[in-house]
Amino acid sequence: MPSQQQLKWAQLRVGLTVVFASVMLAVLIFLMSGSTGLFVPKIKLKSYFVDASGLRVGAPVRLQSVDIGNVVGIRIVPDRSLTPVEVTMRVSTKYSFALHADSTATLDTAGVLGETFVNISSTSAKGPLVHDGDVLPTQEQPDITDVVRASQSTLQNMQALLARTDRILSFMESGQGSIGKLIYDDQLYRQLNATIGELQQIIGPISAGKGSIGKLIASDELYNKANASLDKLNRLVDDVQSGQGSVGKFMKDPALYDNANQTIAKANQLMTDINAGKGTLGKFAKDEEFARKLDNAVSRLSELADKLNSGQGSAGKLVNDPSLYNNADKVMTETRELLQAIRTNPKQYLTIHLRIF
Repeated sequence: MPSQQQLKWAQLRVGLTVVFASVMLAVLIFLMSGSTGLFVPKIKLKSYFVDASGLRVGAPVRLQSVDIGNVVGIRIVPDRSLTPVEVTMRVSTKYSFALHADSTATLDTAGVLGETFVNISSTSAKGPLVHDGDVLPTQEQPDITDVVRASQSTLQNMQALLARTDRILSFMESGQGSIGKLIYDDQLYRQLNATIGELQQIIGPISAGKGSIGKLIASDELYNKANASLDKLNRLVDDVQSGQGSVGKFMKDPALYDNANQTIAKANQLMTDINAGKGTLGKFAKDEEFARKLDNAVSRLSELADKLNSGQGSAGKLVNDPSLYNNADKVMTETRELLQAIRTNPKQYLTIHLRIF
């Protein structure tokens, strides 16, 4: 039977073993749950969120998806109504060079069903480096619940669309409507087959080079003419660019530009003088007395034309009286007859009789 001293020594060894195992277990748990070294300096940062979204104490804190610390505290503060959830993080100071006061913290999920963690982004951060106790601004991210809630309307719309598609397909399978007749009507098939046959009859001669379209496709003459026309066009463009010909001189000769510029300047000066009332044209355009005289002359000419048309006065009778035309025509006729008689028998009309008393 063991002595009392042996029993005490055995109990001491068991106690030491339990204490050592507990210490080792605590160290292992800390190393497994933490992402930084045991003796690395750390700072505490805080962020405030609308909802914890399943975040737990001990969850990793990541910078650009790289583990830099852990969540050490989650609580609800009463003085923040919009973002009541306070998350306290402990991060390693060796990553402080990439942490700024305006770096944003978000709650992300590792995969669809993974754990929630804090992800810090410094992509757009330009502020000063963080210090112990600083509060990082947050940016809300939609979680899986929000995605499912938003997708419910989409699923309902898809279900309604599928139901309508099923009704349309059933309607088509019954041979109703244009598409249903297109699929099930034999007469349409026969007409389509006949149309294809006629089309083949048309395409055959075209492929053989017959007819206008066939010659247009099969003959090289059109290609040669088009190629020659393009060559001529290229030569024409080259001549124009080199300043040859009338068009080339128009485009390249600076004298034409100078002359045109001078002409435009003179035209502008002429228009300025006319607007200023200078010269004959200027007076015509600006002199009101001349305008009144011109209007009076036009009015008198109009009255004279009216009198002529109405047959008033000598000129009116000369224009409108047909007897004057008839008399004049008669005189011209008799004159021609007299001249003709003189040419025929000049002695009868040109003989001079002298009588002496």
